[in-house]
Amino acid sequence: MATNVEQQQSSRHQEVGHKSLLQSDALYQYILETSVYPREPEAMKELRELTAKHPWNIMTTSADEGQFLNMLLKLINAKNTMEIGVYTGYSLLATALALPEDGKILAMDINRENYELGLPVIQKAGVAHKIEFKEGPALPVLDLMVEDAKNHGAYDFIFVDADKDNYLNYHKRLIELVKVGGLIGYDNTLWNGSVVAPPDAPLRKYVRYYRDFVLELNKALAADPRIEICMLPVGDGITLCRRVS
Repeated sequence: MATNVEQQQSSRHQEVGHKSLLQSDALYQYILETSVYPREPEAMKELRELTAKHPWNIMTTSADEGQFLNMLLKLINAKNTMEIGVYTGYSLLATALALPEDGKILAMDINRENYELGLPVIQKAGVAHKIEFKEGPALPVLDLMVEDAKNHGAYDFIFVDADKDNYLNYHKRLIELVKVGGLIGYDNTLWNGSVVAPPDAPLRKYVRYYRDFVLELNKALAADPRIEICMLPVGDGITLCRRVS
């Protein structure tokens, strides 16, 4: 018979900063140990373990989501991509490893220091030349890009994992920049499961603050005729939007 300590250990995710919404922690661990970790590139493992030591590690993309993004980009033959919200660069590295040698990623984040924490690992992996990093708010950059017609429909894939209160503002601009048939991925669209929590549920302050913005985004995406959508319970929830017009 399992002891209380063993039961507690088996019901706790071992990955630091985990975001899985699976009801069974053991099942999530099985996915990681069977499918993700054995195939995880050494550079991604190194960056994941480095990020786990950071005080804000909850912000990182989960390992299973990193694997999903890497395969998705290969499946759609992505070459020109964008990432809004970089942190230490785990999802950015997953993207860079998936792109061809001449692939490009425009990466934006308000904090260069976090990006530079992971940059040596990205450089060692030999993919830093694919990345153009811009420090600062993304909206002013996107506004300038939208003004130039040559940027319209220029991106195969765009990944957004940044300030949830601006997701709809990003969408208004990104829909112009992604190509017809291209994808936009919005991260955290299930937001710690809070999207189905009752109004009086005891939620962490930041979860409660951003919940309404996530709910508003999900409602807007579902009603947008310019896209097809697929919401997946990977990580903290990711909604893929395929531009159709």
